[in-house]
Amino acid sequence: MVSQLSPADVKIPADVPATAQGTYVRNFLTATHGTGRLMLFAGDQKIEHLNDDFYGSSPIGAIPEADNTPEHLFQIASEAQVGVFAAQQGLIAHYGRDYPDVPYLVKMNSKTHLIKTAQRDPMSALLTDVDRLLELKTNAGINIVGVGFTIYVGSEFDYLQMEQAHRLIQDAHREGLISVLWMYPRGSAVGKEKDPHLIAGAAGLAACMGADFTKVNPPKPEDGRSSSEALREACAAAGRTGVICSGGTSQDGVAFLTELHNQIHIGGAVGNATGRNIHQRPLDEATRLCSAISAITVGDCDVDFAVRVYQGTEVWSNPVVVS
Repeated sequence: MVSQLSPADVKIPADVPATAQGTYVRNFLTATHGTGRLMLFAGDQKIEHLNDDFYGSSPIGAIPEADNTPEHLFQIASEAQVGVFAAQQGLIAHYGRDYPDVPYLVKMNSKTHLIKTAQRDPMSALLTDVDRLLELKTNAGINIVGVGFTIYVGSEFDYLQMEQAHRLIQDAHREGLISVLWMYPRGSAVGKEKDPHLIAGAAGLAACMGADFTKVNPPKPEDGRSSSEALREACAAAGRTGVICSGGTSQDGVAFLTELHNQIHIGGAVGNATGRNIHQRPLDEATRLCSAISAITVGDCDVDFAVRVYQGTEVWSNPVVVS
């Protein structure tokens, strides 16, 4: 089991005012199950990829019919062991009241994938603000613990996104919310989006924005190192901003769990942000995979045990309850 953090162990950013520090600590410990590691279930693709991820087929086979309905995401988040469920505010407004126990992270900007980089460098602007989130949290009793935002590093519009992200994080910290930056090198100026050195630069940029966590794509080195070995540069560059890796397209569950374990124990990541690899499966299988991911991430279990959890021959339950 990962060492449990006490409230005094949480490093509170200096832009969190004294009046919000207790809230920040609770949100941080809730999201990480008291460990400092984050299992983020990503449900923001209904804007990002439209219906491409939710209907038809995936690399592992036919996508279940249930995945075409938004509630499938919330059912998984409710029944599985996740740190936070990330989705846009509108989706949470529709379903969040029915699933009040889920810790939500609101994705504050999004864009569709229809306009390609060859046509225009990517730009994803704010959809809402922290004050509106607080109204939703207070009026509907929805457990919002943090915010998320994407920056396309290297886009001709990245300076606008950096400005918006920096202000968003300040506003979120002011209210005791945690922040996660999706950091994706992308644009006509970017040669290799998954170059390890470039990903490390993006992770360091997230630290400069003041983010608590940053989501990056696993690097693809060309010098003989494994992806997890190359990830070390990004984790060091991010400093106190925890690096979590994108799950990418759906793949065999055993291979995915092995990669996740290596990202943490070789690369130095503090978790993962997984969407398609979870929700493109039937509810029962998706729930078991979430438990297996959590067993590795916050339970520090080995791959063999996590695979048995995924296969349903072993049960793992996170014993930590943050009040």
